[in-house]
Amino acid sequence: MSHDPSSSRTALRICPLCEATCGLSLTIEGTRVTGARGDREDVLSHGFICPKGASIGGLDADPDRLRTPLVRRDGVLTEATWDEAFDVIARALPALTEEHGPQAVGVVLGNPNVHTMAGALYPGALLSALRTRALFTASTLDQMPKHVSSGLLFGDPNAIPVPDLDRTGHLLLLGANPLESNGSLCTAPDFPGRLRALRRRGGTLTVVDPRRTRTARLADRHVAIRPGTDALLLAALAHVLFDEKLTDPGALAGHVDGLGEVADAVAEFTPEAVAPACGVDAVTIRTIARELAAALSAAVYGRIGSCTVEHGTLASWLVDVLNIITGNLDRPGGVLFPLSATARAPRPAAPGKGFALGRWTSRVCGHPEAKGELPVAALAEEIETPGEGRIRALIVLAANPVLSAPDGDRLDRALGGLDFMVSVDPYLNETSLHADVVLPPPPPSRSAHFDFAFNALAVRNQVRYTRPAVPLEDGLLDESEILARLVLAVSGMHGADPSAVDDLVIDRTLTRAVADPHSPVHGRSPAPLAAALAGRTGPERRFDLMLRLGPYGDGFGADPDGLTLERLLDHPHGIDLGPLQPRIPEVLTTRSGRIELLPAPIAADLPRLRHALADREEPDALVLVGRRHLRSSNSWLHNIAELSGGSNVCTLQVHPADAARLGLVDGGPATVASDGGAVTAPVEITDGVRPGVVSLPHGWGHHRPGTRLSVAAARPGVNVNQLLDGTRLDPLSGTAVLNGFPVTVTPAKP
Repeated sequence: MSHDPSSSRTALRICPLCEATCGLSLTIEGTRVTGARGDREDVLSHGFICPKGASIGGLDADPDRLRTPLVRRDGVLTEATWDEAFDVIARALPALTEEHGPQAVGVVLGNPNVHTMAGALYPGALLSALRTRALFTASTLDQMPKHVSSGLLFGDPNAIPVPDLDRTGHLLLLGANPLESNGSLCTAPDFPGRLRALRRRGGTLTVVDPRRTRTARLADRHVAIRPGTDALLLAALAHVLFDEKLTDPGALAGHVDGLGEVADAVAEFTPEAVAPACGVDAVTIRTIARELAAALSAAVYGRIGSCTVEHGTLASWLVDVLNIITGNLDRPGGVLFPLSATARAPRPAAPGKGFALGRWTSRVCGHPEAKGELPVAALAEEIETPGEGRIRALIVLAANPVLSAPDGDRLDRALGGLDFMVSVDPYLNETSLHADVVLPPPPPSRSAHFDFAFNALAVRNQVRYTRPAVPLEDGLLDESEILARLVLAVSGMHGADPSAVDDLVIDRTLTRAVADPHSPVHGRSPAPLAAALAGRTGPERRFDLMLRLGPYGDGFGADPDGLTLERLLDHPHGIDLGPLQPRIPEVLTTRSGRIELLPAPIAADLPRLRHALADREEPDALVLVGRRHLRSSNSWLHNIAELSGGSNVCTLQVHPADAARLGLVDGGPATVASDGGAVTAPVEITDGVRPGVVSLPHGWGHHRPGTRLSVAAARPGVNVNQLLDGTRLDPLSGTAVLNGFPVTVTPAKP
């Protein structure tokens, strides 16, 4: 790789900015990314690119990105060397846990972690070293209801079926706007093109959303539901299917327990009973149910709008209930379980350990854990409330909960009261400004990339890997080395070679593998296997290990045509592994070894949904929903000048009838108030929201002093989550209710 500034070349890179994971072809001059286009030979994205991917050069070169660590000295964050930064951490955190116990240290993982290799490979080792249960992640602000429902149904919270977009004939989509988000829990580059292809082949698209989004405008039918009532609508659809004897589990019939119990559970949710609460008439509900049953293949898919609501886990559960009772789970054209190249190799179907909720609870309010995590909404109280087990120190990896969690003002104050805080973040943002040590990872072009999480959610099985497009500059550390050194600093191994962390993980993995009778290396010696691993770095050696032990791997020579890192490097645009295939019963790990259609926690929560039948739309009541922008991603791309402007603005969308009733003027200010406080934003009058609904986008509020976000600060917007006080949670998953909550709106003085 040349360092001549006059040289120009191209390099491949998988985009790390959303779940679509599109292949990019970067133009590089010297060490600077000067352009990006879609990689037409990429086996999954085939040249598709969105504005975020096209702007990766601007993200790479953002002058506000931190290039050196920061350490707080005399109350001021100042530049430091890497050794100085890790010395500070190694002195502070082990001493704090020695005095106050491991639960005194909390860990917060943000959304960007799943977009990097390091974010997938090292947090587990960090948590093991800390021995803390105080884990908080972005999942309880987004997708945890789906993890919980999948865990209860299938035994594995990560066994999430995705719609077979390229083969389905009927797609029922709730609370999702993939033309703006590019998809979520469904890795599908060019989601818009796939939906248009569905329409071209004669398929049907039904979109359920209180806003007439770009996705809704593409649909055959747009159902403008009352926000937060998705579970009611889904229960009514299930009722119709049972009542009219339209259910047919097909090949699943021998693998499902609880069909009759579910029929009884939804008996009260008739379309007529549900219609007044969800704002969808009974005729439409019956029509959707009948069309779903009549389709030769169909998929029901729900996302953030149906997750971050009062009944998010029930809605997520009912999505798959519909897929199961119509026979569309685990069949082509329906919804299927992807098989990633780094997944555990398939093994004979057998009962498993199942999935349990509430194995421990939070200290202050007793929130049950879900998937080993506590609600982010409880973080402030866990820091503020005195007593044994109080969180005194925090390690924050690529997270900005001051903006993403409810009541950021309270959390902002709480972070200021910590004894010690470490933030791994490229920016001094609303959260990291509180840190005692800030460790900045390098720009995306300097990092290798593989999508551990998103390949397990992809609409087609494939494997792609890209090495760094640009070498690290002097003074920068690779993110993997940063996190490995952080693990060493908190575990009493400060100063050891960072490769020690990778070597330890490799040794543990191989020790388990050789003892596993279903493993291709059963009975072999771990040491020679470890020595055979390829790769320039510790992360690459771990990646090679996962590939070789995975479902398509060579098994360390057992299959000469199997997958290895070296083979993958010979295919720079990726390797297509074929369409999704049925995987039941192999994927099931419930204690019964079957799909448990009505798990006890779900049954116990259904009375709460029955109570919601009594709700009625009040003519003057308002509820709020968030919204996403194609040119944004939560709070972490607002500082990129190339993505600013256009439709990417923080406005309060209001229906014309509501605006007239409330005396609101287009472009004029309005104050929105709810449980946690009030914010003032400019009004955008539009019939794109249904009456009774207002909408503010998520991730804004860049007005706090002390940040170094010059572009974002010039257009700060307001933090919609400040309207919440953190008490509104989906009880099964601990997920914050960020959509469908009541607000009042009044004109504000200009």
